[in-house]
Amino acid sequence: MSQTVDRALSILPLLAEGPANLEQVASRLGVHKSTALRLLRTLHEHGIVYRQQDQRYRLGARLFALAQEAVENLDVREIAHPHLAELNEKCGHTVHLAVYEENEVLYIDKVESRYPVRMYSRIGKPVAITVAAVAKLLLADLPEPERRAVAERLDYPMYTSRSTPNAAAFLKELATVREQGWATDLGGHEESINCIGAPIRGADGRAVAACSVSAPNVVVTADELLTLLPLLRRTAGAISAEYSGTAHTPEKPHPSQKEDRS
Repeated sequence: MSQTVDRALSILPLLAEGPANLEQVASRLGVHKSTALRLLRTLHEHGIVYRQQDQRYRLGARLFALAQEAVENLDVREIAHPHLAELNEKCGHTVHLAVYEENEVLYIDKVESRYPVRMYSRIGKPVAITVAAVAKLLLADLPEPERRAVAERLDYPMYTSRSTPNAAAFLKELATVREQGWATDLGGHEESINCIGAPIRGADGRAVAACSVSAPNVVVTADELLTLLPLLRRTAGAISAEYSGTAHTPEKPHPSQKEDRS
């Protein structure tokens, strides 16, 4: 990267902290004021920075517009699918991708199990929101007032004896999911199906989607499925990194999980 481009880009994190004057910019870059002014003028001409009446500079509206346009054009399904296919290849079980839209959690992608016993889930179909692992992850990420409001207006059908019975129990489970960063559905929707899930996060750290691995207990036990949690979380982390355009930092495994080193 040329020195000029490098210096220009270095201005943006400074202004993200708040408006700064010419002297502050020059000091942060370690350059003469004339050099800093030249860079600021170029960025100003492109709308990337804006000069206020007090002669301080701040980030410009054009930068925010570009960022918003980029986010709107991101397709999490397109980005995630190769990673989900690779996860399926490694574990052999059904892999789902889900998002939260208009008070529903919907499957937007699915990679089928290689085993004869398969799930009847379909792309575009809402999940059982009070028990599904992906739903717990996406609702757990909501701000507390919204999370509580959603929980209190839901119905709580008892699909099985392990289903979430009421709003209080659901909120308690969401708090656990929020803290640990992963979720399970161990027979909560169907007695014979177990599922583990992990969040996919955008650049702001918020969950934009969730992915999961599901399997019938005639194929693997719940305990065996849980051993895949490190692999699932690495996959979710890789998708998050590609989606947000950041370096991938693997999540630390939960203390009860042993890292998969295969």
